[in-house]
Amino acid sequence: MKRALLGISLILFSITLLACQKKREVPVNAKPAPGSRLSVVTTLYPLYDFTRTVAGDKAEVTMLLPPGIEPHSFEPKPEDMVRVSKADVVVFTNEAMEPWAVKMLKTVAGKPVVVDASKGVELKPAAPVADQGHGHEEQGGKDPHIWLDFGNAQIMVQNIADGLSSKDPANRSFYQANAQAYQQELKKLDEAYRTGLSNCEKRVFLHGGHYAFAYLARRYNLRYLSAQAVNPDAEPTPTKIATLVKEMRANGLKYVFCEELLSPATAEMIARETGAKVLLLNGAHNISRQDFEKKVSFLDLMRENLANLRQGLQCK
Repeated sequence: MKRALLGISLILFSITLLACQKKREVPVNAKPAPGSRLSVVTTLYPLYDFTRTVAGDKAEVTMLLPPGIEPHSFEPKPEDMVRVSKADVVVFTNEAMEPWAVKMLKTVAGKPVVVDASKGVELKPAAPVADQGHGHEEQGGKDPHIWLDFGNAQIMVQNIADGLSSKDPANRSFYQANAQAYQQELKKLDEAYRTGLSNCEKRVFLHGGHYAFAYLARRYNLRYLSAQAVNPDAEPTPTKIATLVKEMRANGLKYVFCEELLSPATAEMIARETGAKVLLLNGAHNISRQDFEKKVSFLDLMRENLANLRQGLQCK
């Protein structure tokens, strides 16, 4: 009986040892099996849309941020960490936009390829919030909204293609070709903005939301004023509202902009005080569940923005 038990114990030990050896033989960053699809997790909507365009049918691309949720105050749940740990590739915008992503990626059990989409992009200071021509309010840190400069967006697309290629080198030419095609679309969009905003009666636009559109304004030589700082949770003060109302009147602005997924109350207040109208300017941080299900693209949103900017700036 003792010998039988000893024999069984030795067999179980041998099986366990062999299983452990086989597990160790699999590289941590192993290539996907032929014919399989990559699992890619992205944080924000622009990255999701860029990645699904570049990856095509070679990957299952998901977005960590649920549709309809404002991203600045998002905090990942335990199940989000599980998703990330199981992914082949994880794409985030930059540390200024998603500090939680950087912390999370340091602690996840898996070892996915991590793509910092901002690599090679110069992040600008998160200021000024309001420019009076003789001074401005300063905010610390960097402005994370880099995708609203379409030159930056092209760099982000390339970073994503390179990340996918490093995990799945067999399909490198596929990813790179898709990236180049999408970069051409971004160049066309950029040219449409340059042409469409070149002959406008106004060169300043006022936004009743958080400081999100400075990259866009800078690229097309526009002046940009916002009611809030980079953090949309910081409510504008009565003094700030009064200052913006003065700016509206001084510049003869007939339109004030609000943004997606945030209350338009500040923009509507400024509009009531000045007789202006409210237009939407979409920062594309995220989209509604309805638009997500319709597969509304980043390019679609940016074309709508151009139409509204042309109306708001009274372009010819």
